[in-house]
Amino acid sequence: MIEKRIDVNGEELVLDSSGALWWPRERMLVFADMHFEKGSFYAFSGQMLPPYDTRTTLRRVSAAFDFYKPALAMALGDSFHDRDAHNRLDEFERAQLADLGTRADWIWISGNHDPALPEWVPGRIADEVAIGNLVFRHEPSGYIGRGEIAGHLHPCKTVNRRGQSLRRRCFASDGLRLVMPSFGAYTGGLDVRDAALRSLFPRDFLAYVLGRARVYAVAA
Repeated sequence: MIEKRIDVNGEELVLDSSGALWWPRERMLVFADMHFEKGSFYAFSGQMLPPYDTRTTLRRVSAAFDFYKPALAMALGDSFHDRDAHNRLDEFERAQLADLGTRADWIWISGNHDPALPEWVPGRIADEVAIGNLVFRHEPSGYIGRGEIAGHLHPCKTVNRRGQSLRRRCFASDGLRLVMPSFGAYTGGLDVRDAALRSLFPRDFLAYVLGRARVYAVAA
């Protein structure tokens, strides 16, 4: 995995090219907006997507675990795409989640898609958590969120490279707060130029774009 180190409110964080966040001091691995079972949710409306998004996302989570070997893992909300998504996981996917629960302590932040998380998920459930100089929540706050780490908005950035226009997921940060990219296999994104994202940063901020081999810092 290729990573980039940045400072957010005095804490050194590692931005991984997978879209995960690593906090070395706390040995903590963070994921945002995994949206398990989004594929099966859309199947009910006739959009027949391949039903493997949950397994793909869990496989990517497991790869991050293999690399960083965290003591603590956190999911920043919208881990399940809808209120009934956890009931559509098959035995293999539940076993994968259970295995991840044996490899680290877990904190699950409630999101707008999954305000009532299933009690059987490994670890504990919270609305938000403060550790050190950082506070972790699902939706970014409306005020200047000093030390805030959030998800929800699925930031993306369009970059032009060798005559081609590419839309990529990204982290967004001004050094005071950080908005994470979505980690789910089927999740879309919101352009960093959108007012909903720009309004979170009263000063200039950077988009940390996820490339295939590294994370690229570009002006947002």
